[in-house]
Amino acid sequence: MQHNSRPIISNQPGPHHDLARRVERALAQPLRKPIADHTQKAFEQAQRWYQARQAPLILDAGCGVGLSTRHLAAQFPDHLVIGIDRSEDRLGRDHGALPANALLVRADLVDFWRLADQAQWAPARHYLLYPNPYPKAAHLKMRWQGHPILPTLLALGGRLEVRSNWQLYIEEFALAVAHVTGKQAETGVWAPDGEYLTPFEAKYDQSGQTLWRLQVELERR
Repeated sequence: MQHNSRPIISNQPGPHHDLARRVERALAQPLRKPIADHTQKAFEQAQRWYQARQAPLILDAGCGVGLSTRHLAAQFPDHLVIGIDRSEDRLGRDHGALPANALLVRADLVDFWRLADQAQWAPARHYLLYPNPYPKAAHLKMRWQGHPILPTLLALGGRLEVRSNWQLYIEEFALAVAHVTGKQAETGVWAPDGEYLTPFEAKYDQSGQTLWRLQVELERR
């Protein structure tokens, strides 16, 4: 099936001029807002599931309909894969039974990451697949690299992989990673060769868009 998805258009000519200041602010002022009750309960469920199985962990953050979680569980059968998304509708769509090593959780990612950090989770791999780019310059704080949660996200450690159809998103994320951790992420074009992890990846690739990927090995802090 061919798609005709429009490329991202932004009024930003390059990495946002305010990125470093926002990252510094996130480092200096950690989030203090109360954890949402539904995410607290969802995390406790995930914690029980994880502790009962004792295997390396993969987080699929913003998993949408959960196809990526299923693919990752098949790709890494000796790992546990937890897919997290805030949408009950997306998570409730029927894509068949989950593999035994996979769990889907409805939760707010910002709160879930904070709880995972507090519980000293240390995922082996951590995926952010095609997050909402919020391409307007005024929306930097809504991108993960400009959000106050960034230091907590990175503190979890493991092999972090971010994919996007917007090169600037990947460039900004790499700058933010370097600012927080001092590590230089590997970035470049990503060619899935038909092995799509998400419906968005398939749509963008089959529309002829260039896909981009960031990878970095992070230490648990």
